[in-house]
Amino acid sequence: MVTAVTSNTATDKINNSSGMLASNFETFLSLLTAQLKNQDPLSPMDSNQFTAQLTQMAGVEQQLLSNQLLTALLDGQKGDGLASASNYIGKDATAVWDATKATDGKASWSYELGAKASEVELQVLNATGQVVWKGPAPEAGAGVHDFNWTEGQDGSVYTLKVTAKDATGGKVDAQVLMRGRITGVEMYADQPYVTIGSSVMPLSSIIALDEKNASVQPPTTPETDA
Repeated sequence: MVTAVTSNTATDKINNSSGMLASNFETFLSLLTAQLKNQDPLSPMDSNQFTAQLTQMAGVEQQLLSNQLLTALLDGQKGDGLASASNYIGKDATAVWDATKATDGKASWSYELGAKASEVELQVLNATGQVVWKGPAPEAGAGVHDFNWTEGQDGSVYTLKVTAKDATGGKVDAQVLMRGRITGVEMYADQPYVTIGSSVMPLSSIIALDEKNASVQPPTTPETDA
């Protein structure tokens, strides 16, 4: 199975790394200054050792600058996020996502099994995490299957949970998917989100894209003589 890869924490990781490097840099300068002040005048620091330490300090400075440039690049990408995400409108997508809103009492999901299972249980949870329905899945073979639930309350958000086991009771890998046409995009907390059906999800949750299928013209009926 394919799982989504997110990049939302990239900036945080870079900032944390920069903070650690800056702290190490300040500590290095303090130690070097103290070492120079307290060195024995009759036995000063070896020039090769001093040069090596300066080289290490320059390397840390360069890494700090690189992190700043990476942060600037990520910030720039955030500004272009909506424009880039708009290119996805009209494409058929598959996303790792388990929440959707009920319309006309119906909520729809897909689920994927990594292998054939002997037992597959589905659970529908409401917005507070309570199980409002559970039962066996319609199909238990390896691959992607669809599930439609028709007992929802219009406008309410529900999530699907899938649990699969093999003949020995061992766990079978499974995940919930959302499949359909991307009809809209929006920005939330500097991150692009897309709309598929009745679900809104991060763009980073998408794991597959297909071009919009060309419309198929209905077959023409040959005219007959009256």
